[in-house]
This record gives sequence, structure tokens and C-alpha cells, in this order.
Amino acid sequence: MSRKLKSLIKVTLGGYVTYAAISIYKGEESFYKNLIMPIVHLLDPEQAHNAAIFLSKYRLVPKLSYSDPKSLKVKVFGIEFPNPVGVAAGFDKNAKAVLGLKDMGFGFVEIGSVTPNPQTGNEKPRVFRLSEDAAVINRYGFNSDGHEEVLKRIVKIRNENKYVIIGVNLGKNKTSEDAVGDYVQGINKFGTCADYLVINISSPNTPGLRNMQNKEILKQLLTASLEARNNLKIENKPPLLLKLAPDLNYEEMKDIAELLKNKSCRVDGLVISNTTIDRPPHLISNNKEETGGLSGKPLKEKSTQMIYEMRRLTDLPIIGVGGISNGTDAYEKIKAGATLIQIYTSMIYEGPPIVTKIKRELDCLLTKDGFNNIADAVGK
Repeated sequence: MSRKLKSLIKVTLGGYVTYAAISIYKGEESFYKNLIMPIVHLLDPEQAHNAAIFLSKYRLVPKLSYSDPKSLKVKVFGIEFPNPVGVAAGFDKNAKAVLGLKDMGFGFVEIGSVTPNPQTGNEKPRVFRLSEDAAVINRYGFNSDGHEEVLKRIVKIRNENKYVIIGVNLGKNKTSEDAVGDYVQGINKFGTCADYLVINISSPNTPGLRNMQNKEILKQLLTASLEARNNLKIENKPPLLLKLAPDLNYEEMKDIAELLKNKSCRVDGLVISNTTIDRPPHLISNNKEETGGLSGKPLKEKSTQMIYEMRRLTDLPIIGVGGISNGTDAYEKIKAGATLIQIYTSMIYEGPPIVTKIKRELDCLLTKDGFNNIADAVGK
């Protein structure tokens, strides 16, 4: 009886391990969502984040086999994107996981925010899951390895001729007395190796940062940033984008839009949006009162509405971010005016297969509405 019981346990474990291996290899959505991610969530949120970076850094997550259809290929900022689904800044802050994220099927990877000098960010704990709301609150505070270390990693990828579209999201050091200078440094440092650059003045976790969205301060910042970009000693200068907060009111959005019409301030595109400091009354999770930026499902409608408004106020290309967890969410942002989209929080709850899920569903929605390509649906 003892031998039979041991044999049964071995067979059962062997069968489970085989099933798990096949499910991981195939990127089974339900397996990740219902089993893998709940186990991952036994870890502290920041520990889980670090584990995800480790797995991606060493490319331990199997490369997904989904082949991007032609309908998802899109050209914007002069760049050919294999698909419009990118990973938002904040996940891979220091360019450690770029190739692993590409393996998951992302069309592009935005790293950062990167600050000129290394800094540890805010005190822990600083990340909180709101599982019942499919959301996260973070107050990382631009924890960064600094320009030099991050640059080395990107240059290494470039030297190995491993093609991946990399955006670099730029931030300022917390104690910097020259915020504009911090961004100019970032442009000079990464301008020759990044496919695009993002000026991030919309994180709620660095004191005073969002004040730079004020019209007069923003004018000074954009003038200096564009001048630095235009003076780069390279032929193909990277597009420069501006990332905005979802908590701007309509008048503030109009002020920014008017400013962007000036040649000296006209960036190449917008990233909409960052996390929100708003706390919708329908939140039910225990962590809802934590200080920091709220992301995930509760941000979805707010960011989509802002995309709609800013597309009509500026007519600039937009990367849409906030609350995307399926193809329908992505399609709503595209029809509101986004050409590309990014995810982060939904990956925390559903794992890597969500990338393929969004792409597959998005392709079906485009076909259903008679669009041959993403570009045909933008702003419709």
C-alpha cells in the first residue's frame, strides 16, 4: 500500500508538472490568471515586481509563438512598430528586462523613469495591490540606477544587434535644483540610442514635479528640451514626447494644447496618461487610501476621455495608457485617438499572456469593423 501510494503521488506530481510546463510554454491565459498569478501575489508587491524583472532579464519566460498580423503593424514617429502594444514606463525602470519583454510579444518597451544620478526613491512599502478593484497604488518616487548604468545596458542591446524598439522615459532627481537641466541631460545622454524619448512631468510621487505642467514652466522646459534634441549630432533625431497627468482639468489641457502649437514647444507626441491621485468612490480594496498614483481599471475611463480631448486639441500622435486589460479597452483608446497603447497593471493580475490576448482581440475587432489596419481606426 505504501509503494502504491508513493507511485500515485509520483504520477500525480509528474502529470501536474507536465501540465504546468505545457501551460506556461503555450502561455495559457486561464492558467496564469487563476493559478500562477495568485501564487505570485503571495509575495510582497515589490518583491513580485523584482521577481518579474529577474525572470525577464534572464529570458526565463518562454517566448510566445503568436505571430503579429499585418493589421497590427503601424508606423508613427517615423518608426515601424510590429504591433501597437507596449509596456509602460515604471515596469522596467533600469533597462534590465528589455529582451524578455520583447519575447512576451510587446511591440515596444518604454524604460524608466531614469534620473541623472542614482536614487533609491521613497521609503518602503511603496506599492500596494487593490485586487478587488484590479488596480495598484504606487509611490516609488523615481527609484533609478541613474543615466550611466541604464545607458550601458541599452548600448549593450544595440551592440548585440537585437532589434527592439526602446523608448526612454526621463525624470528629474528629487533634490535637483535644476529640473530643466535634468531633462536636457537625459536628452543628451540617451538621444543617440533611444528610438524615442519621453519627458515625464506627471508622476505624483516626486514633490513639485506636476507643477511643471504649468504653462510658463512647461514653456521653458519644452523650449530647452527641443533645442537639446535638435542639436544632437546625429542624422535621425529621436521623437520627443510629453507624458501628462490625468488629473488636469479641461482649461489646463487647453493651455497646454495652445503652448504645443508654438514651434519652439511642439513635441512629436503625447503619452496619456500617468497615474491618478484621484480616488473614485467605488473603490473597495483595503489599500484605497494609500498615498501615491492609482493605476489599473479605475483609471480607464479617465485616461480615455483625456486622449479624446487632447487628440482634438492638438492632433498629435498619442500613446494611450491606463486601465487596458483586453482588446476592447485597447480599441476604445485607439478610437479615441491613440495610435499606440501601453499596459502595466493588468500584467500584474494576468501575467504575460495578456499581451497576446490584447493583440488577438484587437485584430478581431478591427476586422469586424472593416478596418484593414490600426491606423484606419485611430480617432474614429
